[in-house]
Amino acid sequence: MPRPTGRDLLAVTVQPVLLLAVGTVHALIETRGWDPGQTIFLFQFAVLGYLVLLEHLIPYDPSWRPDRREWRWYGAYFVLTVLGGAAGQNVVLLAAAAVARPRPALPLWAEIPLALLVGSLASYAVHRAGHTYAWMWRLHGVHHVPAKVNVANNGVNHVADVVLSQGFVQLALALAGFSERAVLAVGLFTVAQGYFVHADIRVRLGVLNHVLAGPQQHRLHHSTDLSEAGHYGSELALWDKLFGSFTWRPGRAPQAVGLTEPHAFPATGRILATLASPWRRTAG
Repeated sequence: MPRPTGRDLLAVTVQPVLLLAVGTVHALIETRGWDPGQTIFLFQFAVLGYLVLLEHLIPYDPSWRPDRREWRWYGAYFVLTVLGGAAGQNVVLLAAAAVARPRPALPLWAEIPLALLVGSLASYAVHRAGHTYAWMWRLHGVHHVPAKVNVANNGVNHVADVVLSQGFVQLALALAGFSERAVLAVGLFTVAQGYFVHADIRVRLGVLNHVLAGPQQHRLHHSTDLSEAGHYGSELALWDKLFGSFTWRPGRAPQAVGLTEPHAFPATGRILATLASPWRRTAG
Protein backbone atom coordinates (compact mmCIF):
# COMPACT_ATOMS: atom_id res chain seq x y z
CA MET A 1 0.00 0.00 0.00
CA PRO A 2 1.56 3.34 -1.04
CA ARG A 3 2.46 5.74 1.73
CA PRO A 4 0.16 8.82 1.92
CA THR A 5 1.75 12.01 0.64
CA GLY A 6 1.35 15.59 1.83
CA ARG A 7 -1.08 16.22 -1.04
CA ASP A 8 -3.16 13.24 0.08
CA LEU A 9 -3.34 14.78 3.54
CA LEU A 10 -4.47 18.11 2.10
CA ALA A 11 -7.18 16.37 0.08
CA VAL A 12 -8.58 14.78 3.24
CA THR A 13 -8.28 17.72 5.64
CA VAL A 14 -9.31 20.70 3.50
CA GLN A 15 -12.97 20.70 4.58
CA PRO A 16 -12.30 19.93 8.28
CA VAL A 17 -9.83 22.85 8.32
CA LEU A 18 -12.52 25.17 6.93
CA LEU A 19 -15.03 23.96 9.51
CA LEU A 20 -12.49 24.57 12.27
CA ALA A 21 -11.87 28.07 10.90
CA VAL A 22 -15.60 28.83 10.92
CA GLY A 23 -15.92 27.74 14.54
CA THR A 24 -12.80 29.62 15.61
CA VAL A 25 -13.80 32.90 13.96
CA HIS A 26 -17.30 32.73 15.40
CA ALA A 27 -15.87 32.07 18.86
CA LEU A 28 -13.54 35.07 18.51
CA ILE A 29 -16.45 37.30 17.51
CA GLU A 30 -18.37 36.10 20.56
CA THR A 31 -15.52 36.41 23.05
CA ARG A 32 -13.43 39.29 21.68
CA GLY A 33 -16.20 41.50 20.38
CA TRP A 34 -14.94 41.63 16.80
CA ASP A 35 -17.16 43.55 14.41
CA PRO A 36 -19.25 40.88 12.61
CA GLY A 37 -19.57 42.67 9.27
CA GLN A 38 -15.87 43.45 8.96
CA THR A 39 -14.93 39.97 10.18
CA ILE A 40 -17.08 38.18 7.59
CA PHE A 41 -15.71 40.46 4.87
CA LEU A 42 -12.11 39.65 5.82
CA PHE A 43 -12.92 35.99 6.45
CA GLN A 44 -14.04 35.45 2.87
CA PHE A 45 -10.67 36.76 1.61
CA ALA A 46 -8.86 34.38 3.95
CA VAL A 47 -10.96 31.47 2.64
CA LEU A 48 -10.40 32.58 -0.95
CA GLY A 49 -6.64 32.78 -0.44
CA TYR A 50 -6.51 29.37 1.24
CA LEU A 51 -8.43 27.71 -1.58
CA VAL A 52 -6.53 29.47 -4.37
CA LEU A 53 -3.33 28.10 -2.81
CA LEU A 54 -4.84 24.60 -2.76
CA GLU A 55 -5.89 24.97 -6.40
CA HIS A 56 -2.17 25.17 -7.16
CA LEU A 57 -1.13 22.40 -4.76
CA ILE A 58 -3.87 19.81 -5.38
CA PRO A 59 -5.68 20.86 -8.58
CA TYR A 60 -8.56 18.79 -9.91
CA ASP A 61 -8.21 20.11 -13.47
CA PRO A 62 -5.28 22.49 -14.04
CA SER A 63 -6.91 23.78 -17.24
CA TRP A 64 -9.69 25.27 -15.10
CA ARG A 65 -7.27 27.67 -13.42
CA PRO A 66 -8.25 31.28 -14.27
CA ASP A 67 -5.87 33.39 -16.32
CA ARG A 68 -5.17 37.08 -15.68
CA ARG A 69 -7.99 38.25 -17.94
CA GLU A 70 -10.49 36.02 -16.14
CA TRP A 71 -9.27 37.24 -12.76
CA ARG A 72 -10.15 40.80 -13.86
CA TRP A 73 -13.62 39.68 -14.89
CA TYR A 74 -14.14 37.74 -11.69
CA GLY A 75 -13.01 40.72 -9.62
CA ALA A 76 -15.69 42.89 -11.20
CA TYR A 77 -18.35 40.26 -10.56
CA PHE A 78 -17.13 39.89 -6.99
CA VAL A 79 -17.80 43.58 -6.34
CA LEU A 80 -21.28 43.27 -7.85
CA THR A 81 -21.98 40.18 -5.76
CA VAL A 82 -20.93 41.96 -2.54
CA LEU A 83 -23.14 44.94 -3.41
CA GLY A 84 -26.05 42.68 -4.30
CA GLY A 85 -25.70 40.69 -1.08
CA ALA A 86 -25.64 43.89 0.99
CA ALA A 87 -28.73 45.20 -0.81
CA GLY A 88 -30.59 41.95 -0.23
CA GLN A 89 -29.75 41.93 3.46
CA ASN A 90 -30.76 45.58 3.93
CA VAL A 91 -34.16 44.93 2.37
CA VAL A 92 -34.63 41.98 4.68
CA LEU A 93 -33.62 43.97 7.75
CA LEU A 94 -36.33 46.52 6.99
CA ALA A 95 -38.93 43.83 6.34
CA ALA A 96 -38.02 41.75 9.38
CA ALA A 97 -37.89 44.61 11.89
CA ALA A 98 -41.63 44.35 12.50
CA VAL A 99 -41.54 40.64 13.29
CA ALA A 100 -38.24 40.39 15.15
CA ARG A 101 -38.44 38.78 18.59
CA PRO A 102 -36.98 40.72 21.54
CA ARG A 103 -35.01 37.66 22.64
CA PRO A 104 -34.29 34.23 21.09
CA ALA A 105 -36.49 31.34 22.19
CA LEU A 106 -33.60 28.85 22.27
CA PRO A 107 -30.02 28.83 23.57
CA LEU A 108 -27.33 29.49 20.97
CA TRP A 109 -26.12 25.87 20.87
CA ALA A 110 -29.62 24.80 19.75
CA GLU A 111 -30.25 27.81 17.53
CA ILE A 112 -27.23 27.34 15.28
CA PRO A 113 -28.03 23.85 13.91
CA LEU A 114 -31.69 24.78 13.45
CA ALA A 115 -30.75 28.00 11.69
CA LEU A 116 -28.43 26.01 9.43
CA LEU A 117 -31.26 23.64 8.52
CA VAL A 118 -33.70 26.47 7.80
CA GLY A 119 -31.17 28.59 5.90
CA SER A 120 -29.86 25.70 3.82
CA LEU A 121 -33.42 24.61 2.95
CA ALA A 122 -34.27 28.14 1.82
CA SER A 123 -31.04 28.26 -0.19
CA TYR A 124 -31.82 24.91 -1.78
CA ALA A 125 -35.35 26.01 -2.68
CA VAL A 126 -34.38 29.31 -4.30
CA HIS A 127 -31.45 27.69 -6.12
CA ARG A 128 -33.61 24.91 -7.52
CA ALA A 129 -36.22 27.46 -8.53
CA GLY A 130 -33.47 29.29 -10.41
CA HIS A 131 -33.07 26.20 -12.58
CA THR A 132 -36.82 25.53 -12.88
CA TYR A 133 -38.52 28.82 -13.74
CA ALA A 134 -37.52 30.59 -16.94
CA TRP A 135 -37.62 34.10 -15.50
CA MET A 136 -35.32 33.07 -12.63
CA TRP A 137 -32.99 31.17 -14.97
CA ARG A 138 -32.46 34.41 -16.94
CA LEU A 139 -30.74 35.66 -13.80
CA HIS A 140 -29.17 32.53 -12.37
CA GLY A 141 -27.89 31.18 -15.71
CA VAL A 142 -25.18 33.86 -15.63
CA HIS A 143 -23.42 31.79 -12.98
CA HIS A 144 -23.26 28.78 -15.30
CA VAL A 145 -21.69 30.52 -18.30
CA PRO A 146 -18.02 29.70 -17.49
CA ALA A 147 -16.89 26.35 -18.95
CA LYS A 148 -14.84 25.71 -15.82
CA VAL A 149 -15.47 25.65 -12.08
CA ASN A 150 -13.00 27.31 -9.75
CA VAL A 151 -13.00 29.27 -6.53
CA ALA A 152 -12.69 32.61 -8.34
CA ASN A 153 -15.81 32.26 -10.46
CA ASN A 154 -17.95 31.54 -7.41
CA GLY A 155 -18.71 35.26 -7.63
CA VAL A 156 -19.86 35.23 -11.27
CA ASN A 157 -23.51 36.09 -10.68
CA HIS A 158 -26.12 38.52 -11.88
CA VAL A 159 -26.50 41.12 -9.15
CA ALA A 160 -30.30 40.71 -9.19
CA ASP A 161 -29.89 36.97 -8.64
CA VAL A 162 -27.77 37.67 -5.56
CA VAL A 163 -30.35 40.12 -4.18
CA LEU A 164 -33.14 37.60 -4.75
CA SER A 165 -31.39 34.49 -3.41
CA GLN A 166 -29.63 36.00 -0.42
CA GLY A 167 -32.64 38.11 0.45
CA PHE A 168 -34.87 35.01 0.42
CA VAL A 169 -32.53 33.08 2.71
CA GLN A 170 -32.08 35.96 5.13
CA LEU A 171 -35.82 36.59 5.24
CA ALA A 172 -36.48 32.92 6.04
CA LEU A 173 -34.04 33.10 8.95
CA ALA A 174 -35.50 36.39 10.20
CA LEU A 175 -39.10 35.17 10.04
CA ALA A 176 -38.10 32.00 11.91
CA GLY A 177 -36.94 34.26 14.74
CA PHE A 178 -33.28 33.27 14.94
CA SER A 179 -30.90 35.60 16.78
CA GLU A 180 -28.23 37.63 15.02
CA ARG A 181 -25.60 35.46 16.72
CA ALA A 182 -27.00 32.28 15.19
CA VAL A 183 -27.44 33.88 11.77
CA LEU A 184 -23.83 35.07 11.96
CA ALA A 185 -22.58 31.53 12.58
CA VAL A 186 -24.60 30.25 9.62
CA GLY A 187 -23.30 33.14 7.51
CA LEU A 188 -19.67 32.24 8.22
CA PHE A 189 -20.34 28.62 7.32
CA THR A 190 -22.17 29.63 4.12
CA VAL A 191 -19.29 31.85 3.01
CA ALA A 192 -16.76 29.05 3.53
CA GLN A 193 -18.95 26.48 1.79
CA GLY A 194 -19.74 28.75 -1.16
CA TYR A 195 -16.08 29.09 -2.04
CA PHE A 196 -15.21 25.51 -1.12
CA VAL A 197 -17.76 23.80 -3.38
CA HIS A 198 -16.44 25.80 -6.35
CA ALA A 199 -12.78 25.08 -5.65
CA ASP A 200 -10.83 23.37 -8.42
CA ILE A 201 -9.17 21.01 -5.97
CA ARG A 202 -8.81 17.27 -5.59
CA VAL A 203 -10.57 16.22 -2.41
CA ARG A 204 -11.23 12.99 -0.55
CA LEU A 205 -14.13 13.69 1.78
CA GLY A 206 -15.40 10.19 2.49
CA VAL A 207 -18.59 10.16 4.54
CA LEU A 208 -18.71 13.98 4.55
CA ASN A 209 -19.89 13.77 0.92
CA HIS A 210 -23.21 12.49 2.30
CA VAL A 211 -23.49 15.18 4.97
CA LEU A 212 -22.04 18.38 3.53
CA ALA A 213 -21.84 19.68 -0.03
CA GLY A 214 -18.42 19.54 -1.66
CA PRO A 215 -16.58 20.18 -4.93
CA GLN A 216 -17.19 16.67 -6.26
CA GLN A 217 -20.95 17.23 -6.01
CA HIS A 218 -20.97 20.81 -7.22
CA ARG A 219 -19.00 20.03 -10.38
CA LEU A 220 -21.88 17.74 -11.30
CA HIS A 221 -24.28 20.62 -10.66
CA HIS A 222 -22.41 22.57 -13.36
CA SER A 223 -22.43 19.60 -15.75
CA THR A 224 -23.75 20.04 -19.28
CA ASP A 225 -25.40 16.63 -18.84
CA LEU A 226 -28.63 17.62 -17.13
CA SER A 227 -29.33 14.04 -16.01
CA GLU A 228 -26.51 14.36 -13.46
CA ALA A 229 -26.72 18.10 -12.78
CA GLY A 230 -28.54 18.02 -9.46
CA HIS A 231 -26.93 19.12 -6.20
CA TYR A 232 -28.69 22.43 -5.59
CA GLY A 233 -27.47 22.57 -2.00
CA SER A 234 -24.23 24.43 -1.41
CA GLU A 235 -24.18 23.83 2.34
CA LEU A 236 -25.75 20.46 3.18
CA ALA A 237 -26.24 17.29 1.14
CA LEU A 238 -29.39 16.54 3.15
CA TRP A 239 -31.89 18.35 0.94
CA ASP A 240 -30.54 16.88 -2.31
CA LYS A 241 -30.91 13.41 -0.80
CA LEU A 242 -34.40 14.15 0.50
CA PHE A 243 -35.69 15.69 -2.74
CA GLY A 244 -34.02 13.30 -5.19
CA SER A 245 -31.37 15.60 -6.66
CA PHE A 246 -28.32 13.83 -5.22
CA THR A 247 -26.53 12.24 -8.21
CA TRP A 248 -22.92 11.88 -7.03
CA ARG A 249 -21.27 8.51 -6.51
CA PRO A 250 -17.57 7.66 -6.08
CA GLY A 251 -15.72 8.21 -9.35
CA ARG A 252 -18.53 10.13 -11.04
CA ALA A 253 -17.37 13.38 -12.62
CA PRO A 254 -18.77 15.63 -15.37
CA GLN A 255 -17.39 15.33 -18.90
CA ALA A 256 -17.97 19.06 -19.43
CA VAL A 257 -19.31 22.00 -17.41
CA GLY A 258 -21.07 25.16 -18.48
CA LEU A 259 -24.24 25.82 -20.43
CA THR A 260 -26.08 23.27 -22.55
CA GLU A 261 -26.83 26.20 -24.89
CA PRO A 262 -23.60 28.25 -24.83
CA HIS A 263 -25.06 31.18 -26.80
CA ALA A 264 -28.05 31.67 -24.51
CA PHE A 265 -26.12 34.21 -22.42
CA PRO A 266 -23.40 36.78 -23.16
CA ALA A 267 -19.82 35.68 -22.55
CA THR A 268 -18.60 36.19 -18.98
CA GLY A 269 -16.26 39.01 -20.02
CA ARG A 270 -19.16 41.06 -21.43
CA ILE A 271 -20.22 42.32 -18.02
CA LEU A 272 -22.55 45.15 -19.07
CA ALA A 273 -24.26 42.95 -21.64
CA THR A 274 -24.66 40.26 -18.99
CA LEU A 275 -26.33 42.68 -16.57
CA ALA A 276 -28.73 43.88 -19.28
CA SER A 277 -29.51 40.52 -20.88
CA PRO A 278 -32.33 39.31 -18.57
CA TRP A 279 -34.35 42.47 -19.09
CA ARG A 280 -33.86 42.39 -22.87
CA ARG A 281 -35.11 38.84 -22.94
CA THR A 282 -38.16 39.80 -20.90
CA ALA A 283 -38.86 42.74 -23.17
CA GLY A 284 -38.48 40.57 -26.26
